[in-house]
Amino acid sequence: MNNKKIFVTGASGFIGSHCVIDLLEHGYQVVGTIRDMSREKTLRKIFSKLRLDNDKVNFKKADLKNPEAVLSAMNGCDGIFHVASPVPIIQPKTRNEISEIIKVAKLGTLNVLNAAIKQGVDRVILTSSVTTIFGSEQEKTTYNSSDWADYEGKNANPYSKSKILAEQAAWNFCDKNLINLTTIHPSLVLGPALEADYGSSLEAIIKILRKELPFIPNFGFEIVDVRDTASLHRIAMESPLAIGKRLLASKDFIWFKSIAKIIDSYYPERNIPKKVMPNLLTKALSYFVPELRQITKDLGKEKRLDNQESIKLGWAPRRLEETIIDSAESLIRLKLV
Repeated sequence: MNNKKIFVTGASGFIGSHCVIDLLEHGYQVVGTIRDMSREKTLRKIFSKLRLDNDKVNFKKADLKNPEAVLSAMNGCDGIFHVASPVPIIQPKTRNEISEIIKVAKLGTLNVLNAAIKQGVDRVILTSSVTTIFGSEQEKTTYNSSDWADYEGKNANPYSKSKILAEQAAWNFCDKNLINLTTIHPSLVLGPALEADYGSSLEAIIKILRKELPFIPNFGFEIVDVRDTASLHRIAMESPLAIGKRLLASKDFIWFKSIAKIIDSYYPERNIPKKVMPNLLTKALSYFVPELRQITKDLGKEKRLDNQESIKLGWAPRRLEETIIDSAESLIRLKLV
């Protein structure tokens, strides 16, 4: 029987809640941090529906900017999944907003790692992002774990800067303090929403289902299922071969027009738009639709990720079609579209 207890920050978030589910399904005990304790009741209802043992999870209120709260919450844990990080749907603009998102990401990470030393925890899985991989000034078609985005480059936005600085701080800290670190780098995370508060990852599917745009932008991205993202965290923790690695959590690249076609094939009555939007129109609309501003520089570009290091650990991500339809079905079931 597995008696290990894993500390999961951001346990109520999209990735964090699925990490808790995956750990419980594999016999682990979990201590999950949440900022709003009113979320606990909702999470426990979800776990009950999934027939998981609620007695094996303990939720604690912990603001990651408060080192004492983090230290207290971590007591008795054997490993750490540091998942929590601010993820804005629309990029902040003011200097104060930008400074705050960077500060929170980096400070929260260092507070978790300092607590790990004091609690004697030497195994940490950090949820980073492909934004720390993509974005180098030298354009490439395929990226791997050795690639680092340029913090000061023209392609960096406030979110990517926060992730780059937080990850760099984590590697430096863990190298100096002999903590066994692995970073996980999810691409665009889709998959089943567990509740109406779905975060920002499923926004693209929401917009397609709501037919918010008459055409589909000429844009594509690497996709990963949230359930597979969660399983890679656990697989990495369980494998000594993952120590010191940056692992890419991504199944494959897909154009958004293909996502729209898949959804339309399952829900023909919705008449999902499938025609591709001219790039000039996308750029013009980006002045009025803030979410489009983040993709205009990558219109028509195909950037792929090499996930072989993750596959070698035994990670087996599911088909993208299953991920896309499970995403759509969950949003419809929750009456969000």
